[in-house]
Amino acid sequence: MLFERLREDVATVMDKDPAARSSLEVLLCYPGVHALFIHRIANRSWRAGFVVLGRWLSHLARFLTGIEIHPGATIGRRVFIDHGMGVVIGETAEIGDDCTIYQGVTLGGTALNRAKRHPTLGRGVVVGAGAKVLGPFTVGDGANVGSNSVVLKEVPPGATAVGIPARIIIEDADKRREEQAAKMGFSAYAITRSTADDPVSMALNRLIDHVAEQERRIESLQEDLRRLAAQPEAEPPKARLQRVGH
Repeated sequence: MLFERLREDVATVMDKDPAARSSLEVLLCYPGVHALFIHRIANRSWRAGFVVLGRWLSHLARFLTGIEIHPGATIGRRVFIDHGMGVVIGETAEIGDDCTIYQGVTLGGTALNRAKRHPTLGRGVVVGAGAKVLGPFTVGDGANVGSNSVVLKEVPPGATAVGIPARIIIEDADKRREEQAAKMGFSAYAITRSTADDPVSMALNRLIDHVAEQERRIESLQEDLRRLAAQPEAEPPKARLQRVGH
């Protein structure tokens, strides 16, 4: 079972990382693969009651890879930890299948009790470099966490969380703003909608929204003109009268 998962991990890296040239290279040179392999042994030891052994294996993996995974954490299949240095995954964290985690990520807790205190990542979640996901909430399936973001609340499936503290990009207005900002040549990730924002951010928000609305109106007018051009030309009134007289 362990070696079956190892083969699956190698195949996942080959599929997701264009820098990977061969399975042997991945097996020998990818710390994320090493950390996950050792974690599975540590997790089995932890669950069997060999707590010190589990913690020692976790410590060994941290020494070898720079990735710290508590032996109590639950990690699904085909998880890809890219680069990995500085990744910290807490005891009650749960990571779903097909997730991608980049370097410097922390899946941490905000409480000191022994209950569930670390986040749960759904299937296919991507957590960008340096992001901090802190607390016992869920990041939904297919969600994305932007680099260096600090997420303190639940992220809906398919949404994107960016900023400090993270805001959720899911509403149509936010999506239109992001798309329009990309057209204008810059990312709006640092722009927020809160009434407490600084004046520059608020002005940029209004500018982007205004440009988006103007483009929407222009597209509507162009559509009307195309529709009129496609209609057959109406018969002049004089010609119609002459035809009736005959």
